[in-house]
Amino acid sequence: MPEVVVVTGASAGVGRAVAQRFARRGAAVGLIARGRERLDAAALEVEKSGGRALAIPTDVADADALDEAAARIEAELGPIDVWINNAMATIFAPLHDIRPDEFRRATETTYFGTVWGTMAALHRMRERNRGTIVLVGSALAYRGIPLQAPYCGAKHAIKGFFESLRTELLHEQSGIRVTMVQLPAHNTPQFSWGRTRMPRHPQPVPPIFQPELAARAIEYAADHAPRQLCVAWPTLKTILSSTLAPGLVDRYLARKGYEAQQTGEPVDPDRPDNLFEPAPGDYAAHGVFDAEARRTSIALALRLAAGRLLPD
Repeated sequence: MPEVVVVTGASAGVGRAVAQRFARRGAAVGLIARGRERLDAAALEVEKSGGRALAIPTDVADADALDEAAARIEAELGPIDVWINNAMATIFAPLHDIRPDEFRRATETTYFGTVWGTMAALHRMRERNRGTIVLVGSALAYRGIPLQAPYCGAKHAIKGFFESLRTELLHEQSGIRVTMVQLPAHNTPQFSWGRTRMPRHPQPVPPIFQPELAARAIEYAADHAPRQLCVAWPTLKTILSSTLAPGLVDRYLARKGYEAQQTGEPVDPDRPDNLFEPAPGDYAAHGVFDAEARRTSIALALRLAAGRLLPD
């Protein structure tokens, strides 16, 4: 029987790349996101790659709907082996330009969506005392940057949630594994459809990586369940610098952080926006930064090789 893998935020970006990677090893993949059109496209990719797909349009901010999606996945695909919490939403703006409902929505999707997904998975995995839950984090779980207070706050919250849950599972001597993957900047549609109040087009803070690199790391985390997996040198550098010299990093980001997150192109007035509703358009795994994005990371390759030789 093929392994059953659930991916939230599966219709685009990192989630779509993750779904394709698990499909290539023959997994049955439950695809969760809000938009039906892109979910169906992602499901077709999974089927063409050798997996089995079940697409369920669901808002991860709705705990009951997410639990119902988990129940349907188990009914149609089988017991869930791996649950990957990847869904996110954000707004690019200084805090004084963000409305409370916008901040709440970004938090409900990014943070509470992870909590509700974890609870839905645990509810079923506890009966079997097995399974792996992957929380997709970020270097921004350790370092807040300007213009992304809702996203940074949510990723910090996910890290604290992960640590609490992990200690509870260890206390219970549970067979359920939980792991967190901290990502660097990736070339995803987030920067083309995230709500923004900046004058120029948002971009990831360079260096930028392709989403397939994140997918490789998430697959490794699902298989080996290290406590934490930091992807690529920029993530490690961010964590180390923020630990050793946080005040200096504050000042550096105050000077450079605004420019580093914007291209030279003005924001299109007809730009799509996915904060409250799915954005229209044929977005897939990649964003608009293919020319700059890196496909490999020596640091990640060394980390994965070491993990295969030594216990994580």
